[in-house]
Amino acid sequence: MEQKYESRIGKVPHAQEKVYAFLSDFRHFEHLIPAGQVDHWQADNNTCRFSVTGVGEIGLKMIEKKPNDLLKISGDSLANIDFTLWVQIREVSPGDTRVKLTLKADLNPMLRVITAKPLQQFLEILIKQIESFDFSGQAT
Repeated sequence: MEQKYESRIGKVPHAQEKVYAFLSDFRHFEHLIPAGQVDHWQADNNTCRFSVTGVGEIGLKMIEKKPNDLLKISGDSLANIDFTLWVQIREVSPGDTRVKLTLKADLNPMLRVITAKPLQQFLEILIKQIESFDFSGQAT
């Protein structure tokens, strides 16, 4: 059964194009993960792979990119769970961009109970990291 998790809407004080350029390249994602949370980080523009203690190896791939607006990310392994993560990016005024994360995962009832809180926490940590990242030094 598919379960949906959503982050709050994050506020990023940078241009939409700069935020999109950063988030659309997995080589930058390592900067968004709190220190000590993952091991064996490997990434290129459209894929990444890493290990999480207690979870195992996780692989992600970009499956859709709508310039400056939307990223769609899929997992290629996460304990055999199918999931998709959408990153919506909207500029509300110059230098004021909003970001929202939506995760949909196909979970059986037992997994839903076990993973609901950690998945929601993951989205909140990720949106907080995006909000606090200094995009001004990043090339577009």
